[in-house]
Amino acid sequence: MVRHFADRLTDAIVAKGAPAVVNIDPVLQSLPSEFRTAGSSGGDEDRTAALQGIRTFCLRVIDIVAPLVPAVKFNIACFEPYRAAGIQVYDDLIAEASRRGLIVIGDVKRGDVGHTAALYAQAHLDEPNSTFQTTADAITLNGYLGWDGVKPFVDVAREKGKGVFILVRTSNDSADSIQDLVTRDGRKVHDVVASLVAQWADDSSTLGHSGYTSVGAVVATRRGDDAARLRAAMSRSIFLVPGYGAQGGEAEDYKHYFKQDGTGAIVAAGRSIVFAYEAPAYRQRFPDAWDRCVEQACRDFVADLRRIIPG
Repeated sequence: MVRHFADRLTDAIVAKGAPAVVNIDPVLQSLPSEFRTAGSSGGDEDRTAALQGIRTFCLRVIDIVAPLVPAVKFNIACFEPYRAAGIQVYDDLIAEASRRGLIVIGDVKRGDVGHTAALYAQAHLDEPNSTFQTTADAITLNGYLGWDGVKPFVDVAREKGKGVFILVRTSNDSADSIQDLVTRDGRKVHDVVASLVAQWADDSSTLGHSGYTSVGAVVATRRGDDAARLRAAMSRSIFLVPGYGAQGGEAEDYKHYFKQDGTGAIVAAGRSIVFAYEAPAYRQRFPDAWDRCVEQACRDFVADLRRIIPG
């Protein structure tokens, strides 16, 4: 029987000494030149070459970060433009990261109701199935459709030892135009969603020995008061916190997401790690070694987080 997701994640964080997840989101144009196809026709040969470059690059990044962080995250959008072949690479990368002992999060942001939600849950959390031979340990969900859009995912997660991270407050620039709106009772919209997530997480069948449930939350606000309030509201949920690095987040922005014992959150960094060779500071240090840039950026990320973790 697979161990509870929250227990596996908290143990992995302790083992690596780093509440860190690396987003491996390959964009072909940003890859080192050796992984980019030279063709420009847009035909099948070009797409095949591009996908092979993406696959090889991602496998090397997994190899670099596996000793340093407990988890990686793949955004399925980076693979979907390549249709079935791209989904196969997404599947292969999940399998390889799992083989390397990493917790794997599938950033799919699914959200639907009824039998459609059940089918999405089967595709992305159940295993094996006709689409994915290995599925992620957890996925991201859009909970704005309510409980009937979330329940099918939670049910499969409970049965299979998997997890979900429900969008509560996101890191994009215009998030505040909706998620920070104040309702008539004085709460912000993201507070309302947080209270629902807390209800959905308040089920003993989803609770692990760690004290956290398989129902996590995506939370990203630079406002310390909002972060502290959301931390208190969803005490049983592990937070997946995006925004570090390329989106402007600094380590000090994240201290409010953790509990006093240093648990309860895992911070995500993507472009600032996997495309570190584009940053002058790393490029000057390792001018002919993109992989050394990635490794050093990952080490710096982990060290930055260790500096601000409570406890």
